Amino acid sequence: MTDTDETRVGVDIGGTFTDVVAVSDGEITVTKTPSTPDQPERGVMNGLDESESAAGYTPETVDFFSHGTTVATNAVLEGTWADTALVTTEGFRDALEIGRQDRPDIYDFDAEKAEPVVPRDRRFTVPERLDERGNVLRELDEDAVRAVAAAIDDTGVSAVAVCLLFAFENPDHEQRVTEILREELPGVSVSQSSTVLPEIREYERTVTTALNAALKPVMSDYVGELEREVRDRGVDAAVKLMQSNGGLIDAGAARERPVNTLLSGPAAGVQGATHVAGRAGYSDLITMDMGGTSCDVSLVQDGEPVVSTDVAVGDYTVGVPMIDVHTVGSGGGSVAWVDAGGALRVGPRSAGADPGPICYGRGGERPTTTDAHLLLGRIDPEGFLPEDRDVGVDDVRAAFAALGDELGMGPEETAQGVLDVANANMGRALRVVSVERGHDPREFALVAFGGAGPLHAPTLAAELDVPTVLVPRTAGALSALGLLISDVGYDYSQSMVRPWAGVDADTVATAFAELRAEGDSELAAEDVPPARREFERVADLRYEGQSFDVSVPLPDGEVDAAMLETIERRFHERHESRYGHADPEEPVELVTLRLHARGVVDSPETATVGAEGTVADAVAERREVRFAGDAYDAPIYDRDLLPAGGAIDGPAVVEGPESTVVLRPGQSAEVDPDGTLVVDTGVEQ
Repeated sequence: MTDTDETRVGVDIGGTFTDVVAVSDGEITVTKTPSTPDQPERGVMNGLDESESAAGYTPETVDFFSHGTTVATNAVLEGTWADTALVTTEGFRDALEIGRQDRPDIYDFDAEKAEPVVPRDRRFTVPERLDERGNVLRELDEDAVRAVAAAIDDTGVSAVAVCLLFAFENPDHEQRVTEILREELPGVSVSQSSTVLPEIREYERTVTTALNAALKPVMSDYVGELEREVRDRGVDAAVKLMQSNGGLIDAGAARERPVNTLLSGPAAGVQGATHVAGRAGYSDLITMDMGGTSCDVSLVQDGEPVVSTDVAVGDYTVGVPMIDVHTVGSGGGSVAWVDAGGALRVGPRSAGADPGPICYGRGGERPTTTDAHLLLGRIDPEGFLPEDRDVGVDDVRAAFAALGDELGMGPEETAQGVLDVANANMGRALRVVSVERGHDPREFALVAFGGAGPLHAPTLAAELDVPTVLVPRTAGALSALGLLISDVGYDYSQSMVRPWAGVDADTVATAFAELRAEGDSELAAEDVPPARREFERVADLRYEGQSFDVSVPLPDGEVDAAMLETIERRFHERHESRYGHADPEEPVELVTLRLHARGVVDSPETATVGAEGTVADAVAERREVRFAGDAYDAPIYDRDLLPAGGAIDGPAVVEGPESTVVLRPGQSAEVDPDGTLVVDTGVEQ
């Protein structure tokens, strides 16, 4: 809970807008300013200018400052990371090149794998060898390491990744290589796998460490400049950044482990959705964040986002824990087109922010999803079309008429077809995170956010038999709100591949104690008091002969023989739940021990929505809105005027400052005390 003279600020940089959410004296203020991709920190400062003016606070009163960034993500997607070298065990120079046997498209024999993060001429090997338990088979040749350092110096790289075989079992050789490299190359940053990802699977460990090394100079420059700008502005609060796992870390940790920030923005959105839904009484969720270019979906169970260590970012599979976000190229700016076979397609090409959809009035000529909503009456033409540009509904209709000529359809029918195709794309994504992973969508609520998400969510939910849709009050900037309610969080792991029958309780207890000591140290460095520190233990197990494992949370208490039996029993239960079968008689292997260290942060108290006024007072106008070819004279509600407890029936449109909610015929909605719109999709439960 914040004092009246204190302000919490969350800043999320998107591809089009930089969102700032400020909570001061319980009041939430949302501002949006254009992002500045070439200098993202300038977009942050511009956003703070707008936020301070709109909310009436001063930099000196900011006591909590958190940030979601796309800097690392963009560097990976665009390949604009720092030139990097790799040092590995003799004989393993080409692990990055070999990768995995899977192709990007299994049926395309001409498909090419992504370029390695480190090209072959910058990959070096050193003589040393450990066995699978970390025992030394060949001592490290330190003279060879110094020779490699000299060769690296000649390449002019600014970063080095060190990834030696079986370093997760014994990091001594890797640490010594790192020490020598830092002595010989003082101006070069070094990342070692035993710190970044001390786990099995050689390719994933190597590519993750290489990406971390390649991103360190990029993130260090950005975070350093951001901190200077924030301090010069007068903000004394520590700068915290969102990680892909949904936890905040301080700026220094983000510099050292930038690979942990690859899904910073989407993770913040899931955290925000979890918080808002929890206040509304929902803990099992499917989250849907639809912006201008893409739609991100994720799953939340029992109030906790599902976290995975097998998430691809661009062309690279990264092994660090990330909130499991599935992305499809379907957004408000997705362009509609007809393929060679005469079928209507939507996306993945996007009009972006410039020129944007036709209705932006910035020169866009191809019809988009947003244009389809406008033509069908879901978006207010008077309030949406720019006053200073010569673009109107007729221009949008003409574009859909031209597209419809290729399909033998009229403009309104074509616009409906565009929305149907877009919904089919997003529906498949929602099934990936739910049905395809053994979850029944009927047991979840769908949380819709992003500028375009609430336009589609009630329809998608009805098609998936999801009974409830939640649209937060700050749906258009929910990621920035998520930054204000997230805890500090660090993840630690230790691979220990061995038969479960041969694992003793003392070994497991000792390993977890060492991981906890690391967590305690880092949380203490962030001034988290002991009473606010929480630790969650997990063991990854598999049947002998399997390639992949199942994560089993440990119960509270001391690790003893009885707990080991409980862990094994829960593994069989979870395997049955996920894959539909289990065999308690089959031998089991321990793969990895994991610990999540959490520093609990108090969520700010926010003002509730008043119950004054009536639903009738919130009707701004009536407008023709089309659903499945039928036209309805539908009420258009001003969301800011809807009172808490107010109920409305579809067909209807609810217009807010950042997003628009479309209720289909037969659906209804009610405003909860936080201002969240709780939509009954009409699905029988």
